[in-house]
Amino acid sequence: MSHVVIIGCGVVGAAIAYELSLVQGLTITVIDRQPPAQASTGAALGVLMGVISHKIKGKAWQMRQTSIQRYETLIPELEALTNRQIPFNRQGILSLCGAEDDLSAWENLVAIRHSQGWRLEIWDTAKLKEICPQVNQEKITGAVYSPQDRQLDPTALTLALVEAAQHKGVNFKFGVTVLGVPTPEKNSLEEPVKCTFVETTEGKIAADWIVFAAGLGSTPLTAQLDQTVDIRPVLGQALQLSLGHVLGNPDFQPAITGNDVHIVPVGGGDYWIGATVEFPTNGDEIPPNQELLETVRQQAIAFCPELATAKIIRTWSGLRPRPEGRPAPVIGQLPGYSNILLATGHYRNGVLLAPATAYAIREMIIPGNF
Repeated sequence: MSHVVIIGCGVVGAAIAYELSLVQGLTITVIDRQPPAQASTGAALGVLMGVISHKIKGKAWQMRQTSIQRYETLIPELEALTNRQIPFNRQGILSLCGAEDDLSAWENLVAIRHSQGWRLEIWDTAKLKEICPQVNQEKITGAVYSPQDRQLDPTALTLALVEAAQHKGVNFKFGVTVLGVPTPEKNSLEEPVKCTFVETTEGKIAADWIVFAAGLGSTPLTAQLDQTVDIRPVLGQALQLSLGHVLGNPDFQPAITGNDVHIVPVGGGDYWIGATVEFPTNGDEIPPNQELLETVRQQAIAFCPELATAKIIRTWSGLRPRPEGRPAPVIGQLPGYSNILLATGHYRNGVLLAPATAYAIREMIIPGNF
């Protein structure tokens, strides 16, 4: 019986725990000093930009494709196991285009996606006005519609993953802090080290495998092991607007995106708007910039003028984990250690890539298990 310890219970850690719970012969413990779905997961808008992304090959595209496919089975699977409703918008993503957008690049992407078995549509202004009359700005020259991309509620998803994993015997320890991963004496300079337990505020937890899925918390863990993975915070702010009625056609409510601003329908005439991208200016401290958040709101209003009358009923923010000097995410074995795996630094794509990350970790622990 192999014991897997997962450190971190945002959407990535929870997805790994659930995916591993489907494998026979594993004992799984998840540790987090906070309740689930805090930090970057709680701040995410859950817009799953897979097919509509410009990633077309290699690992970056493969992970997106894997996740988009897995979500179609994962959401009903979790809802059946937990009796929870996970808000999951299956009406696609609409990306607005302006004069500065290169239409030929979009046409090329449409052709590539078609060859890969996916759909994308380019809409002219007439079609956009007919189908989404709420979008009303002269500078918009058309749109790209991705019917197979999705949007979901990241917190609801994470709580369902935790509950489903608990049903399958996973042990979650919330409010417990990891103090470190002690290393045994090295027998040889060449041989990778195997760590056999995790030290926590509740004592030692034995481990055959240790997964760092702690986002920004992964940096101090790796630093203790002399293999620092440098992950820096990037703040994202978002807000919830209440309009009292839905924008445009009540039967067609896709997530709308343009100029890196998302307008996300969440039911009842409410919309999530976000998110800012704010880098630290002094150390790792990033006080939320209210002016930037207002700029995001004004951009959403420019796309959909009706939003000008909507009330702000909630604002929130969270720190996204961005790897320094290397691409996001960081998935793989920690150098020098045979049984420590990294699943961290997803930056703005933690929710999108959580299922594919879970598959990747599962494959490292139990090769050929699919």
